[in-house]
Amino acid sequence: MATNNTLAASEPILPQGAGYGVVVGIGLFFSAFMLTLTAIQARYTGFSPKSAEEFNSASRSVKPGLIASGIVSAWTWAATLLQSSAVAYRDGISGPWWYGAGATVQVLLFAQLAAKLKLNAPHAHTWLEIVAARWGTVAHLIFMFFGLATNILVSSMLILGGSATVTSLTGMNTVAACFLIPLGVAVYVVVGGMRATLLCDYTHTTVLFAIIFVFVFTVYTTSEKIGSFSAMHALLSKAAADQPVAGNAQGSYLTMRSKNGLIFGVINVIGNFATVFQDQAYWQRAIASYPATCVKAYLLGGLAWFAIPFMFSTTLGLAAVALRGDPDMRILTPEDVSAGLPASAAAAALMGQSGAAALLVVLFLAVTSATSAELIAVSSLLTYDVYKKYFNPNASEAQILKVSHAMASAPMISYLVAVFAIVMGLLGTIFFYIGISLGWLYEFMGVALGSAVVPIAMCVTWSKANKWGSIAGAVLGFCAGVVAWLVTTSGLNGGVLTVDTTGGDLEMLAGNLVSIGIGGVVTITTSLIWPENFDFEATRAINRPSAVRPPSIDTEDEKGEKRDHTAEASVEPAPVSVSPADESELDPVALRKSFRFAAWSSVVLTLVMLIIIPLPLFFAQTVYGVRGLTAWVVIGMIWAFCSALAVVVYPLYESRAALRVIARGIVKDVFMRGNGKHGGAGRVAA
Repeated sequence: MATNNTLAASEPILPQGAGYGVVVGIGLFFSAFMLTLTAIQARYTGFSPKSAEEFNSASRSVKPGLIASGIVSAWTWAATLLQSSAVAYRDGISGPWWYGAGATVQVLLFAQLAAKLKLNAPHAHTWLEIVAARWGTVAHLIFMFFGLATNILVSSMLILGGSATVTSLTGMNTVAACFLIPLGVAVYVVVGGMRATLLCDYTHTTVLFAIIFVFVFTVYTTSEKIGSFSAMHALLSKAAADQPVAGNAQGSYLTMRSKNGLIFGVINVIGNFATVFQDQAYWQRAIASYPATCVKAYLLGGLAWFAIPFMFSTTLGLAAVALRGDPDMRILTPEDVSAGLPASAAAAALMGQSGAAALLVVLFLAVTSATSAELIAVSSLLTYDVYKKYFNPNASEAQILKVSHAMASAPMISYLVAVFAIVMGLLGTIFFYIGISLGWLYEFMGVALGSAVVPIAMCVTWSKANKWGSIAGAVLGFCAGVVAWLVTTSGLNGGVLTVDTTGGDLEMLAGNLVSIGIGGVVTITTSLIWPENFDFEATRAINRPSAVRPPSIDTEDEKGEKRDHTAEASVEPAPVSVSPADESELDPVALRKSFRFAAWSSVVLTLVMLIIIPLPLFFAQTVYGVRGLTAWVVIGMIWAFCSALAVVVYPLYESRAALRVIARGIVKDVFMRGNGKHGGAGRVAA
């Protein structure tokens, strides 16, 4: 009888139509939502989505709370929810910490790059523009490879994780999911600009926290299967007694002393440096933010994001362990764990169809949000670093905007965003059929991408960084990382190279360490021996606006009218005026002070999260009792509440003036038809 129940529990808990409904329906909903936001923005705020600057970088005027919310949304991948739960299922409570901390410190440290970006290239649209201005075409092409490879790998992970979970919960065809997920997102990305996308990200983040809190309180307070800290402790202790965890103190799930957890932590740190520092999506949010508050946004976003994987996996990842043997709990094979399925299995076992549906929605929101960030990032790279740089250097603003939308009137790269969405589906399908899983790709990121981390950081921040040394570091580090990964795999597995053997922890660790290590050592060593003396004037001149423009054109531009016509009338892009407020925002003294604050705060927080807290707990070999587990989870709950306040409530508070203006405009339109339109005298940012 138990066998029959287990087989039934292994079947999809939701009908196949639910999968198609969520994948197609949510994409259409957000397309309509994006259209509505864009229309409201154009009518009531004075920011015209017809402007290329507004479409691609939200006029560089977004406040820190909304940027932080966008960072949280963009950094919440399928892996954030699925892989974090998988490592909790495998390694116990150390897994959530190493996943959360190992992927938070990069966002915190990126605050330094954001500050330097505003100081050294305040008008750049992409990080590759900075590389091209400083080091030329060869470096630009080489680092473009790493930038686009980052977008491709991240997108593949999103599609693999999302499609595997949708198939597990609903029985939806995996290949169909691989294609429908990115294509649905592409529709609403093309409809709206950067500001509207950030507002969509805000709604994703709000729903995400709400569903996480539902799971947390269900597991630890109301569930009949678990329902308390003491019950969770008892079930985890029983699971460890039945099947001890190799490499953990006393084989327990309730200890930070986990050999595999520590190895995963190192891999996680290295791999995520690559996917933050080389992903245009994070640079784009820095570009869109106010110069004076971009550091605050990244520190706030990084700290807020930590709570999501930590609490999600401490809840559903541990619940999947605790419910082993329960008739409603799916039996998980090693392949299922690598595919990130413990969370979905636990949600279905705990709450039935409602739990499965909630997980399906939250996962799809995470996938669509992160996928939209990747599509916009690729759109920016193709627009400014391919089309404008190599095909039309004198592109007007109207032409740039058309390329950003991937419209047919831009023949060089028309439809490329849609093509990239199809490529994402193809890669997801290929990886699915050859057996590459979410977990495999997640650990492989650092091997393939880690070598370019230090060269890119040095390009933006260090005047002495040597051009050829940095290029050599990226290329040699990549080659050495791949060789170290394959040689280690061969040595540990008797010369056998398969998907399974190459995905081992030690094998991936070797490749990750060598890749980022060689890249960093070569770059820094050559720069110390043959230092450049770069003053960053060339990067500050990127897209530098003129200080003078005829008043009549300024007035028209503020209203969002005639800008495209003016731009098309000239071969050269129309100059953009700089207001005194904008100049004060770019005060070098203030920006250097901001960088120092970013450096001190991010380094201190990194040391706390990677060394000061986890390593003493690792060496102590403590196995926590009920009180220890309770304290661990309660601290996580408090952190999650504070995170929700920071990225859900705070953005509403800081945008209260804009919301009042919009509300007044809507009321005027309702009761005095046609009188609510923004007059253009002054713009109000959300």
